[in-house]
Amino acid sequence: MKLQLAAWSAGAALLALVSAAQAQEQVVNVYNWSDYIDESVLADFTKETGIKVVYDVFDSNEILETKLLAGGSGYDVVVPSAEFLARQIQAGVVQKLDKSKLTNLGNMWDVVSDRLAQYPDMSDYSVNYMWGTTGIGYNTKKVAEALPDAPTDSLALVLDPKNAEKLASCGIDILDSPSDIMSMTLNYLGLDPNSTNPDDIQKAEDALLKIRPYVRKFHSSEYINGLANGDICVALGYSGDVFQARDRAADAGQGVDIAYSIPKEGTIMWFDQLAIPADAPHVDNAHTFINYLMRPEVIAKATNYVVYANGNKASQQFVEPEILEDKAVYPDQATMDKLYVKRPYDARTQRVVTRAFTTVKTGQ
Repeated sequence: MKLQLAAWSAGAALLALVSAAQAQEQVVNVYNWSDYIDESVLADFTKETGIKVVYDVFDSNEILETKLLAGGSGYDVVVPSAEFLARQIQAGVVQKLDKSKLTNLGNMWDVVSDRLAQYPDMSDYSVNYMWGTTGIGYNTKKVAEALPDAPTDSLALVLDPKNAEKLASCGIDILDSPSDIMSMTLNYLGLDPNSTNPDDIQKAEDALLKIRPYVRKFHSSEYINGLANGDICVALGYSGDVFQARDRAADAGQGVDIAYSIPKEGTIMWFDQLAIPADAPHVDNAHTFINYLMRPEVIAKATNYVVYANGNKASQQFVEPEILEDKAVYPDQATMDKLYVKRPYDARTQRVVTRAFTTVKTGQ
């Protein structure tokens, strides 16, 4: 009996030590998109709070979603796009935010919040990090040489096979995102960009297969350097990625001029959201990190680095004027009216769209 009591006592002591160690563990594990934060923001957070940031990156919503659905990812803060997060909320893999710990909520922008309200429960489970559009990045000189009078304000620049054929020599890259590209193609064809009709999805697949021979690569981030280095002349991609390419090209001073356009047909207005997984190991630290990012001067620093608009109205006084005044980053009302919100697919449609896009990428 004495031996049993001693064993129980030792076990209880060990559990107490483990619990104490976990309680004192000053770390927050963050999983965010690549090339998506000024690293000094992370260093400043640690300096102020003593909480170490373990920061990993991904380059597609599908990769993040797979980890969340599998459980046990070990992450405390993740940054899914709203379309995917809506489905993750329903699946129960993220947790409600404790808004009493988010004292900076009052800084958020109603223009963005109103759009996000199209997704059920989004404000209960997340806070906007950045938002933007998916559009056309292009090398002004190379496109003009390959295709005089190119329709750079239209998706026809890439989705019209006659144009794509002429631009193939200087290189076309397309974002590796089924939901973005299929939706944009549907919209270009005059169909509902949120259609779940298999016939409509087939039409989008057929349209993309017609330009497939002229596309150099499908990738979620390589087009940044591809544009900046002059290796490609056109990319369908995220707005901020193209702006990063533009800035890198300008810094290199090799005469590469990159521009971005929001298609006149309209395009996706997407939102990347800060959320906490249901099984996050450091929930308090996660709230502290999210609240820190909601400080106007902090999120403005991130915007100034990645050149994406953020959902924090109070931050705009700290955003560099050339970014805030750039209508491709912060669109005017006429452009905003052309932007649409991509709703989440149901499981069946997601499989159909993914299969269709895989067919396009492989060309078979």
